[in-house]
Amino acid sequence: QVQLVESGGGLVQAGGSLRLTCAASGGTFSTYTMGWFRQAPGKEREFVAAVRWSGGSTYYADSVKGRFTISRDNVKKTVYLQMDSLKPEDTAVYCCAAGPKYPSTYEDRGAYRYWGQGTQVTVSS
Repeated sequence: QVQLVESGGGLVQAGGSLRLTCAASGGTFSTYTMGWFRQAPGKEREFVAAVRWSGGSTYYADSVKGRFTISRDNVKKTVYLQMDSLKPEDTAVYCCAAGPKYPSTYEDRGAYRYWGQGTQVTVSS
């Protein structure tokens, strides 16, 4: 069983930056694929970014590519999402998720077993 707790959300102006943190406890963190998803009001939860168990490969949604960076620290059992050049359309609740070491797909939320409660990110124009 893995518990995930996100932090770092808040209110920021367009063009600004935020760094989200997801702290894990329980389980063997270094064996999990870690992902970030987001859900805006009235919309379905969507994939944002993922990082392989080793940290060696990362994956991004087209909408955030070049602006967001996912990384992980297996010693600290933490995954990060650095968000730069934020846009109002990035406003959402951001959740981190843990999935198997070799998922069939990184973008499908069904591939992830454990989820955090989420942290609100609001980008004002």
